[in-house]
Parts: sequence; C-alpha cells; structure tokens
Amino acid sequence: MKQKGIPNFSGQRVWIIGASSGIGEACAQALIKVGAKVALSSRRVGRLNTLAALGNTEQSLVLPLDVTDDGQLKNGYQSILGTWGGVDLLLFVSGVYVPLRADNFDMDAAEQTIDANLLGPMRAVALVLPEMLKAHAGHIAIVGSVAGYSGLPKALAYGPSKAAIINFCETLYYDLLPQGVSVHMISPGFVATEATAQNDFEMPALISAQEAATEILSGIEKGEFDIHFPKRFSRFLKFLRILPYPIYFWIVRRFVKI
Repeated sequence: MKQKGIPNFSGQRVWIIGASSGIGEACAQALIKVGAKVALSSRRVGRLNTLAALGNTEQSLVLPLDVTDDGQLKNGYQSILGTWGGVDLLLFVSGVYVPLRADNFDMDAAEQTIDANLLGPMRAVALVLPEMLKAHAGHIAIVGSVAGYSGLPKALAYGPSKAAIINFCETLYYDLLPQGVSVHMISPGFVATEATAQNDFEMPALISAQEAATEILSGIEKGEFDIHFPKRFSRFLKFLRILPYPIYFWIVRRFVKI
C-alpha cells in the first residue's frame, strides 16, 4: 500500500508554518508560482506580507503566529477553515537552532528548542488531523534534519528534537496510511539559511534553500515518506547509523573538525 502524493499543487490549500525565511520562504515562493493557495505563518508579519504580494489577493492568507503558542495556532487554523474550508497540506518548516555542547549547555535554550522543534509540530498536527481523518485525505509534511539520525557535535538540544521528529513521523505514517492521510518526513542536510549561518565550521554538501524546496515539493508530489537530501550527504549519514558505536564515533571525530 503506497501513500498518495500531490501530482499538481495548483489550487491546493497549503499551510506553511515557518514561511518567512529559508526553506519555508523558498517553498512558499514555489507554491505561489504554480498556483497553490498558501496560508503563510511565522512570527515576522512583514516578510509574510512581502511573500503574499507575489500572488493574487485570493491566493494567500497571512497568519502571523508563534508555534509555541497554542492559542495563536488554533486561531490561525480557524482562519483557514473559515476562508478555505480546510487544509490539503500542512507543511511545518519552523524551527530553532542554538549550537550547544556539553561545556556550554543551557537548559533554557534546550527547553525553547524542544518547545519549538517538537511540540510546535505536534500542536499543528493535532489541529489538522480531525478534518483530514474525517475526509480520509490530506498531507502532513514536517521538516526535521539529518541531525536527528544520530548524535553530532554542537547539537545537544537540536539533535534530540529532530530525532524525536523522526519517531513522531514514523508513528504518524503507521497510523495514518490506512486512513488515506499521507505523511512526509523531511530530513535536510546543510541548507544555506539564517540558522546555519551561525555555524563556524565547513558544512559539507551545502545547498541553497531553493534547491531544498525543489527536493521537498518533488518528494511530496511523488508521495514519498522519507524525503532526505542532498543524497550524497544524507545517504552517508544513514550508513553511519548502522555502524558499531566505536567506528561511528571514530568517523565523526575524524571528519567533523569542530
């Protein structure tokens, strides 16, 4: 049994959470260009308005919100229901990244990371699920990271938040496939964004946000569950997962020069 894709995004109702920059912004631009109806959410309303101006007046909704605020998410979803009657695709891209190692571990930063990167998507999914289950249709796409595959330096809170997203998506897929609702687990490698600009080390296989958006939308079109890229990097990290820990840690220390 294979889950459904979206062969044509024209006219599809898409809620992008985290649309104001990076991968989310690139996805929004691409979807607006092909005629999708796009609800744009993030905390930065000015950037959302700029994006909305790329399409016609009935094509976009600007719904500023903070993913850690359940009330704001609920109000945003109610606005979509009131205007369009539902959502065909929830694309959750929003996330925070604070580089953390054991010698500078900050519990406040860790809690904020888990709240935004794990509980944020869970809040959004909980909102859209009832209508999707009722219709036996819809798509849930969540951007995680290859950092969730296994432990990596400077990801003491970010990595666990993304590892949990992998587990969450796997369980969603298992539950929702028989119900006709598709789940897309998105695991990017290094993408040139405001978040990765914080890194002070060389990022292998770095790609642009536009390239990431192309990979994501292509995967959703085909109905793929496991959307990971760039393949030359993500496949290598998948391989590392199956190695014994002594070999894994030796390779990481040898090739990650931080």
